[in-house]
Amino acid sequence: MAASPGDGTAALEKALDVLDAVGAAPQGLSHADLASRLALPRTTAYRLLATLVARGMLRRDPLRKVYCLGVRCFELARQAHAMPDLAAAAVMELRTLRDLTGETTYLAALDGRDVVSLERCDGAHSQRSSSALGQRKPVYCTSQGKAILSAMDSAARDALVRGLVLRPVTLRTLTDRRRLLAELRVTAARGYAIDDEEIVPGVRCVGAPIIDGLGQVRGALSVAGPAWRLTPERLELLGPEVAEAARRVGAQLHGVRPALGDAEARPVPGPWAFHGAHPRWCAASGRLFWADTLAPALRAVAPGDEGDTLWAEAEGPVHGLLLGQEGNAAGEAGPGRIAPPPIAWCAHGAFALPRGGPAQRLAAWPAQPAQAVCRGADGELWLACETPEGGSAVGCLRPGGALEVRWRLPEPVQCLRWRAVDGTLWAAVPDTGAILSLQPETGAMRRLVTVPKGSGRVSGLALDAEGGVWTALRDGWSVVRFLPDGSLDRVVALPVPSPTDVELGGADGRRLFITTARQPVPLDVLAKAPLSGRLFEVAI
Repeated sequence: MAASPGDGTAALEKALDVLDAVGAAPQGLSHADLASRLALPRTTAYRLLATLVARGMLRRDPLRKVYCLGVRCFELARQAHAMPDLAAAAVMELRTLRDLTGETTYLAALDGRDVVSLERCDGAHSQRSSSALGQRKPVYCTSQGKAILSAMDSAARDALVRGLVLRPVTLRTLTDRRRLLAELRVTAARGYAIDDEEIVPGVRCVGAPIIDGLGQVRGALSVAGPAWRLTPERLELLGPEVAEAARRVGAQLHGVRPALGDAEARPVPGPWAFHGAHPRWCAASGRLFWADTLAPALRAVAPGDEGDTLWAEAEGPVHGLLLGQEGNAAGEAGPGRIAPPPIAWCAHGAFALPRGGPAQRLAAWPAQPAQAVCRGADGELWLACETPEGGSAVGCLRPGGALEVRWRLPEPVQCLRWRAVDGTLWAAVPDTGAILSLQPETGAMRRLVTVPKGSGRVSGLALDAEGGVWTALRDGWSVVRFLPDGSLDRVVALPVPSPTDVELGGADGRRLFITTARQPVPLDVLAKAPLSGRLFEVAI
């Protein structure tokens, strides 16, 4: 007689029966309950349970002494079906946080006395946090674990904390139960938790709890990276953003951000600047000019050069740079023509900077202090000037030096750029993270995007032919591109914390140049970012 498919598989069938029984019991089943429900000898049930726990198919809750489905079941189900609702709800927020910070983001959930990584979006940097999916970590020394504990029912939290063995994982791990409880109270009050090198030396993390519509804590979102990039100050800025992202995930529990750009930023050979800024591409000469605003000096680099070189010294800190037709409304650059020298806008006047100097003051130009300056389509000058209240007055400079104010902003403007194709003026406002589109014809003002402070401070603007807007994120270690609808399109990771400005150039207009600063970078961060102050180039 032919053997039936089940012959010789009794042990397998019993193991599957155990999985079915546990899966049908959301609160878990004890060893005795399983043996009774399946009519198994207790020793047989124990062997099956031990094997399934060892393979990750089941887990034992040490507090309630019951067995529940393990993470391995989740991993197998995820390969065959759509992601569970928690991961599905969190994936967009994970990618958004990753895109805006450049760091690795995680989704984690509580599993007994540990937290388990359920999802991860890798950061843009080569040196980044990279915990494996399914990795278990003690609940008391991670930002995810502390965030989850802070949002739990007090009785359940106290019971769990009482059963913890607070072993030191690093020198910074909290091993005093009273200090842990005090930190959980602080975390609950502010909405996010911080892991200050408590589980991995040299790595910091900020996490926030995910709470569903019924008020149950379901897991946590976190952002993790090297301590020298995620400084305590940056973590405090990121915390509210992570908490808001976790709130949005929780609100869903009852198309996707684009992937990071893979472009690599290459340092252009040359010395570093104290504060590089105002990169401007001169099509007539095929050069990029940029300024060290604090040295102060003008530097230049052209294709084929071994690196950027000193062009001329300036008369004072450079507030803006005008080139080519921008610099001389009466003269057009073109084939066979010599481009007019760059013009540096300083606090006490405008100066033409011929190669090798000396600087030549332009007497016909007003000595108008400016936060930012650019040329419009008809050669007019657009300026942003400081107001007595500390904000900005933005307008057009008329003959005689009078500023015709069109817009008044309560915050200082850092950069102005003109887009000729639609006659709009663009402004970067670092204090609020806003990128603004200003319409001179109507006086209208539109906010394209507001970049969260935890992602960095917007600095500089470049406008491409497809309508994209590029900006640098100071203290954010990256440069980003936004689409005309304000959605984030690309992120370029940088090995330095303080990019200051961006410019598109090259023969095909597909080279992105990035100036950076060295002077404001702390010494401990500078050791990790020795290229600070250099000029970078990216093929886009």
